[in-house]
Amino acid sequence: MINTNVFDYVNVLDKAADASWKRNEAISNNIANAATPNYKRQDVSFENELRHALLESASSTMDGRVGDLNTKLGRLQPSVYTDYTEVSYRLDGNNVDIDTENVELAENQLKYEGLMNSITQEFTNLQAVMKSF
Repeated sequence: MINTNVFDYVNVLDKAADASWKRNEAISNNIANAATPNYKRQDVSFENELRHALLESASSTMDGRVGDLNTKLGRLQPSVYTDYTEVSYRLDGNNVDIDTENVELAENQLKYEGLMNSITQEFTNLQAVMKSF
């Protein structure tokens, strides 16, 4: 059996795509509740935890950091939180700004598409390597 870490990047990209998908759901929920009195917007926390986990690694290379991260990937979960810090500009206590949410949604969709393209590219690279044998 060959000991390989060939799926390290795919695993991390997959976890990031899951977080992006969850953020898409949260933003869509915010948009749907833009007119609901006292609704507080929600978001997903993931990128900072991922960055922190990568920086915790003792490895000096990105390949090493991603390899180290794969051992912790199960504990690294995207979490939905309610944003109470946003100032409500409305009298009904709702803090959703529909324009901001639409921009966030577009940004997140681009991020998700980029993650999916990166996963596809990783498998294309793997397929090219396997064909060379």
